[in-house]
Amino acid sequence: MPHDLEKICAEAGLKLTNPRKVILRVLGESKDHPSVDEIYKRASDIDPSVSMATVYRTVSMLHEMNILIRHDFNESFSRYELNDDHHEHIIDIDTNEIIEFHNEELEALKEKIVNDMGYDLIDHRLELYVRKRK
Repeated sequence: MPHDLEKICAEAGLKLTNPRKVILRVLGESKDHPSVDEIYKRASDIDPSVSMATVYRTVSMLHEMNILIRHDFNESFSRYELNDDHHEHIIDIDTNEIIEFHNEELEALKEKIVNDMGYDLIDHRLELYVRKRK
């Protein structure tokens, strides 16, 4: 399983039931930013015994444990991704495509800005909402 999520969860004391293992597999294999509904659909395709309530509870616990990051992206629902690498997001407002990117110059500039103001950067999120030029 990518990211060894089962091990991380077991070490954190999370009981690993079969439905939770399926949910962890779905999250570990996701290349996008699925909503709870999408996680449920993918998990129930693998194991029909997975309930929506179990998905909600598991996603909530994983978010509280800082294993998942929740994004709203100006939508009426949240999307989730593993908290495994730092990156920023570009969101195409016409297609809803979400593009991940990392830029060293931007990282250095953020550090410089907060340092110049006498702060240490603890955390941040950058979401750029875009539209393709015509």
